[in-house]
Amino acid sequence: MATTPTSGTFFESDRLPWETVGEGVSRQILTYEPGLMLVRVSFEAGAVGALHHHMHTQMTYVESGVFRCTVGEEERTLRAGDAFYAPSYVWHGVVCEEAGKLVDAFSPMREDFV
Repeated sequence: MATTPTSGTFFESDRLPWETVGEGVSRQILTYEPGLMLVRVSFEAGAVGALHHHMHTQMTYVESGVFRCTVGEEERTLRAGDAFYAPSYVWHGVVCEEAGKLVDAFSPMREDFV
């Protein structure tokens, strides 16, 4: 698992490591503290963020690309500038239709990521 210092004020993404977490999917932990975590996830076209759920509240911003996103029983296609909210324990996942990046915010932080 990747580690990122929790101390400091500024975190420059070009200095932070990427971790492969699935076929065509890599993750970069930008910063975190116990109550909040910010993570960038890069997807190749066709890559899948499988349906899953967790105790954490998640908000996801589409930085680039096109993603078919499922939250609960609803599915939408989202593009750069769009976002979705996945409440605690609600099933959610994505399919990347055009290569891109998502920025995930979790509350509390995902201890399983560090």
